[in-house]
Amino acid sequence: MTEQSTRIPDPPASPKVGIILLWYPLFTQPFIFRDVEAIKTHLPATVYTLYGKNLRLCSQEMCRAASDAQRLGLKKLLPVLFSNLRLLVRHPVRYARLLGEHVLRRWASLEILGENLWAFLCGIHLAPILREAGIDILYAPWPRGTTTAARVIFQCAGIPYVTVARADNLAPRDPDLVDKLLDACAIRTNNYADEKRIRELMIQAAPHRQDLPKVRVIYNCLTLHVDKCDPPAMNKPVRLLAVGRFDVTKGFDVLLDACALLRDEHVPFTLTLVGGGGRLMGLGNLEEALHRQTRRLGLEDIVSFPGLVDHDAFPDILKSHDIFVAPCVIAAGGARDGIPNTLIEAMSFGLCVVATNVSALPEVVRHKETGLLVPQRDPAALAAALRTLIENPQQARQYAANGAKLARELFSPQKNGELLAEFLAQANTAWRSRTCVE
Repeated sequence: MTEQSTRIPDPPASPKVGIILLWYPLFTQPFIFRDVEAIKTHLPATVYTLYGKNLRLCSQEMCRAASDAQRLGLKKLLPVLFSNLRLLVRHPVRYARLLGEHVLRRWASLEILGENLWAFLCGIHLAPILREAGIDILYAPWPRGTTTAARVIFQCAGIPYVTVARADNLAPRDPDLVDKLLDACAIRTNNYADEKRIRELMIQAAPHRQDLPKVRVIYNCLTLHVDKCDPPAMNKPVRLLAVGRFDVTKGFDVLLDACALLRDEHVPFTLTLVGGGGRLMGLGNLEEALHRQTRRLGLEDIVSFPGLVDHDAFPDILKSHDIFVAPCVIAAGGARDGIPNTLIEAMSFGLCVVATNVSALPEVVRHKETGLLVPQRDPAALAAALRTLIENPQQARQYAANGAKLARELFSPQKNGELLAEFLAQANTAWRSRTCVE
């Protein structure tokens, strides 16, 4: 090989980024919105969504950004199918191999199969489009459908991708997760507990490989603007708040049992349980079960269910409460939360926090410093921690002040947005250098 042929071309100072998402924006993913807007601030970037527009409960800021995305969805069904038919006719063996690798797997549900099938079809369609657009690197913030599409584009057009894995993406994991991690040029995660899990997965799958993708921890960005942070009032009855989709990993049933214990001990409090989902978000009947549990425990006068709230209304909810509760649990199949974004938003607004000591929660809820930690699935321990804060309001205010300071430092949109853009640029440079040498 001549010296000229091994010369590494200078990488672009600002690589063009293609961001692959299912929807953009989505009200349940404000942290993704903040990441995308940060990338677009620092690098030339275009959002490509595999589905159509869904602005339900989105903030005004999200709605204003929605017009910038390039969307597929049912309106693009015929062009997507035509792109696949063309590749099938021209390269039938290659197409069959790709289809088998990405779709013909033992998926956990038909819903997951459908998402990956559509992502595969979209990846085939987008590959020549993104190559023609001069995209240098792809960013896929979820390891399922978005990374399926990104990996197909990589295999068809040679555009490298950065994927993101976190929390319940890692267990129970999809059958193609490790392949996606190993083919990525770099991997981002949003906490150190999941960084360790990702490294262990890759080492177990490829113990002799020396060039495993780089894994980088970059915390999520705060999505709400904090204009004023007053200490929690802690007036009786003290106002408790829990927020999230009604999913088994949230531990809301444990929280309701703890509330019954507090009620029986005549502790003055109320609980607002914000969220929902149920069948609408593929979460089964848990919402109905929580309502039934509330009635069975006789908590109707203490616990309120306002349902799903839009992003713009969330700051007022935070300001009107004193203690945020995150009773997260690890589900039977290994599913878990990493660091719930609602928790860090609550901390940034100056609420005191009680959480379980699972997954990455101890990274931000530091026991007797920024809040209190308790074991998972332990209503008595949860009730005791809440009672301690309710009966010691000054201590609760000190934890809240410490937590607000930590949240604004660790989850700064400016700092973490710059780190993410820098990470993508570095991943692109490293990939170009490696492929040119090879």
